[in-house]
Amino acid sequence: MPLRGIKVLDFGRYIAGPYCAALLADYGADVIRIEAPDGNDDRYTVPVANDGSGAMFLQMNRNKRCLTLKPGSPEGREIVRRLVAAADVVVANLPHDALVRLGLDYDSLAAINPRVILATASAFGREGPLAERVGFDAVGQAMSGTVHLTGTPDQPYRAQVNYVDFGTALHCAFGVMLALRERETTGKGQCVSGSLFGTALAMSNALTIDHALNGIERQPIGNRSYSSAPTDLFRTRDGWIVTQIVGAPIFRRWAELVERPDLIDDTRYASDILRGDNGAELSAIMQAWCNSRTSEQAIDELAAVRVPAAPVVRPSEALAHPQVAAMGLVEATAYPGTPRAAPVIRAPISLSASAKTAPKRAPQVGEHSDTILREIGYDDAAIAALRAQRII
Repeated sequence: MPLRGIKVLDFGRYIAGPYCAALLADYGADVIRIEAPDGNDDRYTVPVANDGSGAMFLQMNRNKRCLTLKPGSPEGREIVRRLVAAADVVVANLPHDALVRLGLDYDSLAAINPRVILATASAFGREGPLAERVGFDAVGQAMSGTVHLTGTPDQPYRAQVNYVDFGTALHCAFGVMLALRERETTGKGQCVSGSLFGTALAMSNALTIDHALNGIERQPIGNRSYSSAPTDLFRTRDGWIVTQIVGAPIFRRWAELVERPDLIDDTRYASDILRGDNGAELSAIMQAWCNSRTSEQAIDELAAVRVPAAPVVRPSEALAHPQVAAMGLVEATAYPGTPRAAPVIRAPISLSASAKTAPKRAPQVGEHSDTILREIGYDDAAIAALRAQRII
């Protein structure tokens, strides 16, 4: 496992920090999740277990150990100091003032361990007029322009999936790997900083470049695309499908399939951007073709001529497709007090010469506190005293 021997302290919450640490854990890092003595708030989002632990928690915190701690107390600071002294990475997506208050800012950590790498994420970074503001995924979506362009002119929509949070976690994990690589040369750690706003803008950058260079203020067009067509959602006899028709060869095959070869040489559809500009007409043709077909029939016909298409499925159906099993994406992981094993999906990548670590469930509150404290020199009497004081 590529990250065997790397020790990570995870002070993260919700997605951006915990998912970054989970990706490191998937490939062998020893990740210690640090929570409040009664558990952090993000543990209890969308409860699925008898102890209140939630669906997101089971995904974000697989393959981690859990230490409960009040890091702001004198005793807690000493525990943090001992942990940091032996750590390679600290993950903490907390506001900068909170990091300073808890002694988790980079300067404080480096004074303890010059080799440590701090990975932190905030809503807006550390500089600028919004630096002190807090935010979640939806804030990044809204301020990147994508919410404005999603939905209809009368009703913008945000994405239900927190892609800005997940993207920030991925960027931070990438930054950690760069910092670990650099440390091999310099022997010193550094601070890796990510932001939700930066991630959201990076993911929507083609749209902002379009405006900057073409001067076009795009408006919401539902499920159609600005730069291809017919890219849209279509109702069939028994459901919905999506197509994404990009490039002249695919457009030609689609036009022949729907028995409209005249569209191939129509100047209105001579390029992807022109097809996007005239996408309403192409979507109407595709919708008429779909009206007489079931979703399965439509997708089979589209697949036969190599036109990208897929059914619109419910979350309850998403993992049942045989392709999911064929790709080995789901690892059923039992957690105490759940009605059945949770279908956890870990890092959806594979390395030809390196395996992920064996799957382990997310930890219960403070499940490994005693073991972790013993590893840094606390005896049973000291641990009992810390527990009596509610430090752990």
